[in-house]
Amino acid sequence: MGRTAHGLGAGEALRGTGASRSSAQRTAVPEETPSETTRRLRPVPAEPVADRDSGPDPAFSWSAPVVPGDGRPRVSFGRPEGYDGLARPRPLGGRLRPQALAAAVCLVLGVGLLTGAVTGSWLAGDSGDGGARSAFTEAGDLWHNVPVDQLFPPTVRGQGAGPGGADRTWTRVAVAPDGDCAEAFDRLLTKVLDPVGCRRLLRATYTDATRSHVTTVGMLFTKADTAAMTSLAKRFEKEGLAGRDDLMPLPYAAKDTVAAGFGAPQRAAWTVSVLTDAPVVVYAVSGWADARPVDDPEPAEEAMESGATSAPAQAGLGHEAKGLADRVERALRKNVGQATEHPS
Repeated sequence: MGRTAHGLGAGEALRGTGASRSSAQRTAVPEETPSETTRRLRPVPAEPVADRDSGPDPAFSWSAPVVPGDGRPRVSFGRPEGYDGLARPRPLGGRLRPQALAAAVCLVLGVGLLTGAVTGSWLAGDSGDGGARSAFTEAGDLWHNVPVDQLFPPTVRGQGAGPGGADRTWTRVAVAPDGDCAEAFDRLLTKVLDPVGCRRLLRATYTDATRSHVTTVGMLFTKADTAAMTSLAKRFEKEGLAGRDDLMPLPYAAKDTVAAGFGAPQRAAWTVSVLTDAPVVVYAVSGWADARPVDDPEPAEEAMESGATSAPAQAGLGHEAKGLADRVERALRKNVGQATEHPS
């Protein structure tokens, strides 16, 4: 009994000594203080089974592999919140979401593009309606930029342009030299056109397929801007100037042609169109090719009315003047479109 008791006492003493040594080892490990940084690594002592069962210390990361040779575990810590993936400092207050970042970049780019466009427009002297002003300016230069055959084609086809929707074909017989407006209009019409000025006057005379009618079509290129052309157009409409026989344009009679006898007394029907999208006045005047005088000329619009019984209306001279003027005006607009789409 004595030996047993003595043995138990010695075993208990040994176990007590081991427990004390383990406790001393744990106590010898310096505890973490607030002044330490996460870069300091400390050895982690072996824990009793009872301590390991309680789970790992949440202050450490156990994902680091053990380095062979020394038998000691290594500890790794999470990346500090103040650095990004390239170890560059970043604010600790919060992270910018990718959507917010993309929106901010788009906003900056959009503002930059808008600012650049406004600056470029300002430097170019463009106030936003430059396209319209450019077309207007281009139209004013067509008299010397476009070949005569494009402004006054040798042959003009007028599908449905005759009485009752009949087709018409006109052949050019003469082109007047371009010049100013001196003696090109009667005195009263010259006075009406004075506010827009005369930059250049182009004229050509055509005959129909039967060579029984002659028609002079002209384009007066003015010096006016859009406002002045609009004002003149409103005056023509308000005062009915296009229908007054004392404001008829003069024809162009060319020697040795079917239009040789086409003078002021032979004018039978006419039309005048003041354009507002170009500094141009387009007009046409028609008559008989046999040089017969006309006592009662009639505006083309009236001569084209259904049931009109005047001599110009019965002969279709209103259709001749209006149909040819409309197609020359279309050619003018087509050339303006080509000039603005393909600037030189």
